Amino acid sequence: MHVIHGHKHVAPIYRGAALAIGNFDGVHRGHRSLIAETSRIARAKSISSAVMVFEPHPREFFQPGEAHFRLTPLKRKLALFSKLGLQLAFVEPFDAELASLTGEDFIERVLVAGLGVGHVVIGYDFYFGHKRGGNPELMVRAGEELGFGVTVMPPIADAGEAYSSSGVRLALAQGDVKGAAHMLGEPWRVMGRVVGGAQRGTSMGFPTANVPMPKGTTLGHGIYAVRTHFNGQAHDGAAYLGTRPTFDDGKPVLEVFLFDFAGDLYGCDIEVEFIDFIRADRKFHSTEELVEQMEKDIAQARDVLSAV
Repeated sequence: MHVIHGHKHVAPIYRGAALAIGNFDGVHRGHRSLIAETSRIARAKSISSAVMVFEPHPREFFQPGEAHFRLTPLKRKLALFSKLGLQLAFVEPFDAELASLTGEDFIERVLVAGLGVGHVVIGYDFYFGHKRGGNPELMVRAGEELGFGVTVMPPIADAGEAYSSSGVRLALAQGDVKGAAHMLGEPWRVMGRVVGGAQRGTSMGFPTANVPMPKGTTLGHGIYAVRTHFNGQAHDGAAYLGTRPTFDDGKPVLEVFLFDFAGDLYGCDIEVEFIDFIRADRKFHSTEELVEQMEKDIAQARDVLSAV
């Protein structure tokens, strides 16, 4: 998949694509249906399949002081787009210039003049342009007037409830990583760099890789069965997210214990894939009681992961 940053000075070879547009946070099943339709249209019209995303997320641009829970950072998002078979990804900088464009200006300057789109695919709830003045109806009219096709996708639902990024965030906040995986189409991941910790895990016989959680992340505190990816390898393990109430009840930290692994991961970039929830966080009366429970947690996590 080829990645193009911005809509200006786009080479002729990358123009005229079937283009899915959105934020695609999570790249959940609803997003995947939209992407699949984009690829189908591209094949039918013998044009490239493409996606446009905005960076940073518009909410981060308009509310810079607030922590926003991004399900998928750009690197992960692009990896998923490539995995889903898209040929092009346009990463559009969301800045003051773009935010000032009306819906009509966005279509004429970005989509038509910039990308020369052949077909646009958007969701039923896609709003764009200054003060969200653009909507699917405007896109359809513009397509008729300016000569590109438009497909507006209906909500994709499960048991009557539409898949949504907010639904995934709610599930994760409750520790329901299996429910989130169902909505996403695969387990949710956190990406981060391993940092030094207090070495408590090592002193108890469970050395951990400590990973700072991305800003705004809301995940239920507790123990999880996880699969960790780094250096092209995957390792099963158990992860703890919480405030360590048995010790200092401090800032939440993600601590990952890898099964049957010996090595130094400090400074390494890893991805932690959350497979299942084991138990909620709680305070123990002694270190010995905590260690006893940790052994049970690890055994349960092994059983869960062996069945996956």
